[in-house]
Amino acid sequence: MRIVIAPDSYGGTLSATEAATAIAEGWHRVAPADETLELPLADGGTGFLDVLHAVLGGELLPLQVTGPLEGKPVSAHWLKVGEVAYVEVAQACGLHLVPRERRVPAVARAASSRGVGELIAAAAADPEVTRIVVGLGGSSNTDGGAGALAVLGAQPLDGAGEPLPDGGAALARCAALAGPPVLPARVHLVLAADVDNPLLGQHGAAAVFGPQKGADADAVTELDAALGHYAEALATAVHRELTDLVTAPGGGAAGGLGAALLACGGEQVSGAGLVRELSGLDTALDSADLVLTGEGSFDWQSLRGKLITAVASASAARGVPCLVLAGQVSVGRREAAAAGVEAAYSVSEHAGGVEASMADPAGTLAALAEHLAGQWRTPGSA
Repeated sequence: MRIVIAPDSYGGTLSATEAATAIAEGWHRVAPADETLELPLADGGTGFLDVLHAVLGGELLPLQVTGPLEGKPVSAHWLKVGEVAYVEVAQACGLHLVPRERRVPAVARAASSRGVGELIAAAAADPEVTRIVVGLGGSSNTDGGAGALAVLGAQPLDGAGEPLPDGGAALARCAALAGPPVLPARVHLVLAADVDNPLLGQHGAAAVFGPQKGADADAVTELDAALGHYAEALATAVHRELTDLVTAPGGGAAGGLGAALLACGGEQVSGAGLVRELSGLDTALDSADLVLTGEGSFDWQSLRGKLITAVASASAARGVPCLVLAGQVSVGRREAAAAGVEAAYSVSEHAGGVEASMADPAGTLAALAEHLAGQWRTPGSA
């Protein structure tokens, strides 16, 4: 059998490369002669840069930028491939940069995307760069991209014309922006979003993603209202219709950074679709007998443009079964089948609980792959 192993990263426990290695190792315990192709992928979130660097080559350029909390610096990179620059939001303001014990309402209100603006500015300053692709996902902020745009000249101001502090909550006092965000005319901005959620409302940045960043019900309500207030000032500054910014698919990605970069004239694309194209996934699937993919949690958010849907739809188009090996699974069989998933399996369930799976992420993932190899190998295969 020929098995394509194409996972995303697993929620801060395993990188996509580590996950692919673990799955392949487990599978080969049962079927050592099977041909496995490890193809680590990403959808715009954590690991976006590593995956593209492995596929495209290019030069990783280091940069110390402002992190998501209290202005403390973090180390990041941007990737230059010819005239194209790639930026990963999660490197500057990723949720993994906020310790679990600090994911509380006060921090959710204050986390900033300023470092993303610094990465974009550094890439734009390179005279050879004509296209900047920003991978949107895995963020800790819900600031509507205000921190990032402040670096590009669009500092939020209060009613007295004073700069507002970073963070989404402060945007409730936003009366105007210092000016429109500015990028060189030669630069075309592309938003590689990991989800298609809009900026505001029930399916927006605060309501859907705020809780995983530490926001409670009160903080979610406060942040959603603050983002709406900020969006009005942003629309005025860039001469855009407010409705366009707050309802655009992907506007809610990365804590609202999607909407901010759309306001800069950016073009929104599927992050998973972009990686699918650049990685050669479709060509790999043309000769596959089975596809294994996965991520930390296979839930309803996975069905809104994340990597698993891209892999599953490409597999289904070729009649190749696609199995999901996720840390946890909450998508029903019917919904999974509609997305092109043949079957989904939970690592934590197979390991006997979340605690056991988290204690040894690679080992328990490999054990699940070993178990599935016994079930899914073609009868008579070597």
